[in-house]
Amino acid sequence: MKLTLWFFNALALLFSAAITAQQPSTAIDEFGYFYKVKNHDPIDDSTVFKIAFDVAKKAQPGQKNNQMNSLARFINMHIAHGVKPQNIQLALVVHGEASVDVLANNEYKKRFFADNKNQSLIEQLIENNARVFVCGQSATHHDVSSEQLINGVTMSLSAMTAHAQLQQQGYSLNPF
Repeated sequence: MKLTLWFFNALALLFSAAITAQQPSTAIDEFGYFYKVKNHDPIDDSTVFKIAFDVAKKAQPGQKNNQMNSLARFINMHIAHGVKPQNIQLALVVHGEASVDVLANNEYKKRFFADNKNQSLIEQLIENNARVFVCGQSATHHDVSSEQLINGVTMSLSAMTAHAQLQQQGYSLNPF
């Protein structure tokens, strides 16, 4: 009996290790799903990605913002394909109606009676060296103050200002 139990435990451990080894590692959990691509054009080890993403469309209340999720996909996909995490420098510029998607969960819940599914995403992006800006013009228009934002989100004078400053710092704009 003990031998049979030991055998099944060992078999289960080997099976779970094989499954784990086949799964690509990700930096951002529960967001940023991607496909492994074999035989792709190689990415040089010295490549540094400095990319700004622009998001103006908000998510449906209680849903994740798929455009914001693109940053998680970019990070997870490139790390899984051999790019060093320190070589990925992303910025997210949020404006327009999407300004409410960077509200801290307690503030978001007051307005939409649902959890902000973007908070965990934004926090993980920031943990992975992404910079997150919200347009001060749009935020003010949508009654969003800097005190109501997810920790780490920066209030910029405007989205135009954030993009101009990021461009001066060497960021390219990712087209959607």
